[in-house]
Amino acid sequence: MPTDDHVVYVLECDDGSLYTGYTTDLERRVEEHNAGTGAKYTRGRTPVRVVHRERYGDRSTAMAREYEIKQLRRPQKERLVDLES
Repeated sequence: MPTDDHVVYVLECDDGSLYTGYTTDLERRVEEHNAGTGAKYTRGRTPVRVVHRERYGDRSTAMAREYEIKQLRRPQKERLVDLES
């Protein structure tokens, strides 16, 4: 039975930039970003906050969606984030 353990997320960094990532444990991953041990991009841009998340049942679908979001231009990402607000 598939689970929704695979999460694609968008963070808003302290400088207003957006970062997209993939994880199986969103809470832990956000803590890593805020501790400076997450992605190199988010170091020095903390604190970060989750502004969008999508759950998937398998890794490959989630990774494909992460790539898709990363290809979006800033205005498109902002519209995606606005949908959740």
